[in-house]
Amino acid sequence: MIRSIFLRALGFVALWWILAEGRLDGWLLGGVAVVAATWTSITLAPPGELRIRLAGLIGFLRFFLWNSLRGGMQVAGMALRGRAALRPGIIELRLTLPPGGARILLVNVLGLMPGTLSVDLDDASLRMHVLDDSQPVVAEARALEATIAALFGGVS
Repeated sequence: MIRSIFLRALGFVALWWILAEGRLDGWLLGGVAVVAATWTSITLAPPGELRIRLAGLIGFLRFFLWNSLRGGMQVAGMALRGRAALRPGIIELRLTLPPGGARILLVNVLGLMPGTLSVDLDDASLRMHVLDDSQPVVAEARALEATIAALFGGVS
């Protein structure tokens, strides 16, 4: 527990340092923010609930960066071609990840991927709005689900 608190606090200190651009004059507020963020983090995601695997993290980052770049180029192409290139729709995806952190990460990452937006999440499925429903969105979401499962050590 102490190790987890220390590591999370250290991460929030690094994040504040980056946001403050290394300046020292903001550390009074920064200290309060770090304590609040650490406490919230421990409260909302108790230690030991999910463990991130290093190999899974590398795979997740590779997947996310590649698909963000590819998706961004795809959306830019659709924008240049105009409305005729858009085939918006709602897609429902039955989730295999368990409720909790892994599923929330999936929903949030899908929202960051160009052309998709999560609309509704319930116990078993996720509804997404997509810009082009002819694209293999379900296959890509399944690949992301598998990548997130590997990130957390094969949660199911």
